[in-house]
Amino acid sequence: MSAAAPAYEFSQAGHKLAAPSGILALMDDMGRALTLDPHMRMLGGGNPAVVPALQALVRERMTELVADASGFERMMVSYDPPQGNPRFLRALADLLRRTYGWDIGLQNLAITGGGQSAFFYLFNLLAGRFGAGRRKKILLPLAPEYIGYAGQGLEPDFFVACRPAIEWPEGPAGQVFKYTIDFAAVEHALARGDIGAIAASRPTNPTGNVLTDAEVTRLSALAASHGIPLILDNAYGMPFPGLIFTPAQPFWAPHVILALSLSKLGLPGTRTGIVIAPEPIIQAITALTAVIGLANGTLGQQLVLPWVESGQILELGPKLLRPFYAEKAAAAAGWMREAFTAAGVDWARHAHEGAFFHWLWLKNLRIPTRELYERLKTRKVLTVPGEYFFFGLEQDWPHRHECLRLNFSREADAVREGYRIIAEEAARAQR
Repeated sequence: MSAAAPAYEFSQAGHKLAAPSGILALMDDMGRALTLDPHMRMLGGGNPAVVPALQALVRERMTELVADASGFERMMVSYDPPQGNPRFLRALADLLRRTYGWDIGLQNLAITGGGQSAFFYLFNLLAGRFGAGRRKKILLPLAPEYIGYAGQGLEPDFFVACRPAIEWPEGPAGQVFKYTIDFAAVEHALARGDIGAIAASRPTNPTGNVLTDAEVTRLSALAASHGIPLILDNAYGMPFPGLIFTPAQPFWAPHVILALSLSKLGLPGTRTGIVIAPEPIIQAITALTAVIGLANGTLGQQLVLPWVESGQILELGPKLLRPFYAEKAAAAAGWMREAFTAAGVDWARHAHEGAFFHWLWLKNLRIPTRELYERLKTRKVLTVPGEYFFFGLEQDWPHRHECLRLNFSREADAVREGYRIIAEEAARAQR
């Protein structure tokens, strides 16, 4: 008979990281469904689709790496410096300088073990507890915002979020809406004096909203005037993978931190995040990598190195990914309208401007979407409830209980049938 496990006591920070509310249960549901339940319709999660044309390039590149004995050994046998592979970093800095005219060099780039790790480092460097009893927070100018940020602060009460304004591009009677930044709310939050950084995803996960060039420029100016960084999460955006379907320019300035990733390019398994930032931030991230992980994985950097050196990596989104996801988005939008109209549901959808999600607003829902999530799960449909994306708001907002994030990049039959089932359950919950 085995001995009982001791009752370990975790530090406050360790306990927080080990018990991240209901998000862990969501991730567990998705992981189990992928491996144990082939009949589950996976409309939750952020896994990219298998884009055949891109996967063919990846397979070709893998064959080259395996055939190149010295290159294969560098990838599999040697540690990179904690900042990242120097050749990869130099190639990326050169590409961004010659393409966009950004004044950056090797000292402005660092690799992390995926974008999630990058934001854990950045948030806890720039917010939390400081000397003389001071505390700083991360300002999210446009809620809802990425679920993965929610549990990353090592201090309580870590985020301040601003409710958006809502516009109706097709008119008040339309079924497409768009969130925009309420800059009066942002300026009010900055006036508190305890904001360590402004952070936003572009395209925004979960809604697919793309901050306009004017919104980004204004956020940048506000950050600069308050002496704090603006962090832009471009995991789906510019300059790569470029999953943006509305006019938007890549943006960088000396006080701006850009986070890129190879995941939504179609390589989530490589866990390769890229940070472009002022030199002191890069030095801090490099030190954190050295302490926590010694070095980062080399596979992603070696895989895409020739594409970075040639500039091809900037063409993959426009040529291969955008057409693929645009077709899926249009088809899914049609199925949504068909299913929800037939079911008599009062609904609206956020304008699809980027990424591969539909953000569904079920108006006047009588139950929270967490409960709707459980009902849908019993019918073999996995979604992500909207409540998880509105962290940092100081007051509750009924709208946050009426939304679902839906990944439309899965197989067509699963998406269409999933939307039909969601419409049926929503109709029951609106009566």
